[in-house]
Amino acid sequence: MYTDLTQRRVLLGVGGGIAAYKAPDLVRRLRERGADVRVVMTEAATAFITPLTLQAVSGRAVHQALLSAESEAAMGHIELARWAELVLIAPATADLMARLAHGHANDLLTTLCLASAAPLVLAPAMNRQMWAHPATQANAAALAARGVTLLGPAEGEQACGEVGAGRMLEPLALAEAIAARLAPAGPLGGRRVLITAGPTREPLDPVRYLTNRSSGRMGYAVARAAREAGAEVTLISGPVTLAAPAGVECLRVESAAEMAAAVRAQVAACDIFIGAAAVADYRAATPAEHKIKKQGETLTLELVRNPDILAEVAARDPRPFTVGFAAETDDLTGHAASKLRAKGLDMIAANRVGAGLGFDVAHNALLVLWPGGDRDLGEADKLTLARRLIELVGERYAAAVGAARP
Repeated sequence: MYTDLTQRRVLLGVGGGIAAYKAPDLVRRLRERGADVRVVMTEAATAFITPLTLQAVSGRAVHQALLSAESEAAMGHIELARWAELVLIAPATADLMARLAHGHANDLLTTLCLASAAPLVLAPAMNRQMWAHPATQANAAALAARGVTLLGPAEGEQACGEVGAGRMLEPLALAEAIAARLAPAGPLGGRRVLITAGPTREPLDPVRYLTNRSSGRMGYAVARAAREAGAEVTLISGPVTLAAPAGVECLRVESAAEMAAAVRAQVAACDIFIGAAAVADYRAATPAEHKIKKQGETLTLELVRNPDILAEVAARDPRPFTVGFAAETDDLTGHAASKLRAKGLDMIAANRVGAGLGFDVAHNALLVLWPGGDRDLGEADKLTLARRLIELVGERYAAAVGAARP
């Protein structure tokens, strides 16, 4: 029995090594598990195997050229990058690994790797001396440090006649490894989760804005934890300096209005919504077209309410399982319980800000409330807390889905 990969989207990159002859078998192994496979070849790969062969086994057109007028009229490389749930490069040659490690984008495959938020998996294949060379080892270490997964290489006899580490893993082993990575697993396996994170910026004039001290770390940690739990995650982020977690689609916005619009465009497709963003409650009624000059001793600004994104999502019919956050400086339980009731949420995660917790620090403490219950998740680093929170969200979501069944 094969691990089910039905409708999972795998982009296979084929590098220019002799192991490219195994690519058709790899495509077949992935497809027999139900995966939708699209193939991108480097120019060097076409010296070892023809695009027509891979087109025949994949049932899809094979992509090769970065500057194809036909494809790029529709931004083809960006479309492919967004399509992929996982990018597998097999074989990954020493040259290809070097270019990926240094961020090159001089052909279609390396450009796709830079443009995609999908996890990147490499199956190295090269001469044993090339694999052992310090430059290749440094490139492998750099890629691994960025979250890239390396499968292999295996040891054995090589095409050059030498014996040692450098053989590409066999297609069956690679297909099983990809299946283990993509198959639904964890408390949120197969679920779609939409998360907001970070602050918003509300312009006063072309150089000033209203904002808050949120760093986005908690929301980004929640996005990472949800992805680890098997969910398909979309993160809508205010302006922060954080990189998107691996495998998470990240949409970046500035203002509360932009965040609300992005949520409205995405929320119908999600099973769970987690509002971890620190959204500004008010914005300037009329932002100045030019820089506001210093004039009198006081300055009066007229502010108007921003959209209440969390309440809007909770009021949808049908609606996703809706989780809010409450950052409070006093009466943590009372304020959080009031927000839970007023907005009609399924859960709320309350954290006290100040005294070394909450905004702009690595640690946090969370108290989670839901109608009829609560749980103290304690104090810890934000990723640890995020994992505890996602585990609880999985429990409460499963209970809610079970209660809704006839």
